[in-house]
Amino acid sequence: MAFNGTWKVDRNDNYEKFMEEMGINMVKRKLASHDNLKITVEQTGDKFHLKEVSTFRTVEINFTLGVNFEYSMADGTELTGSWVMEGDTLKGTFTRKDNGKLLITTRKIIAEELVQTYTYEGIEAKRIFKRG
Repeated sequence: MAFNGTWKVDRNDNYEKFMEEMGINMVKRKLASHDNLKITVEQTGDKFHLKEVSTFRTVEINFTLGVNFEYSMADGTELTGSWVMEGDTLKGTFTRKDNGKLLITTRKIIAEELVQTYTYEGIEAKRIFKRG
């Protein structure tokens, strides 16, 4: 339950390059880099409720570990996949519906920060969140 709470994005690492590889246009990449994303996580056993609030949208997501679900990214990219716990890491494995390519996302608490890592087509990016 270490993920429980509200997390506000603090900084990004290689995020724009990741979005470029995902095929997101320059204008949307620039906006997304400054989206002021805030994630609220509520975990009860193997069930999660997330609320993502940004400059562009608010979305609520419910999922159960190990159970596939569909998700639409802020740019409209549609994914299907699931989250699992690997030790103290929350790992999401998602497939893009438009091209069948794999997107891996992990979330881990490191030194009081939530580190969210994306891996797509050999490009790795991070978004680091602080409680808030």
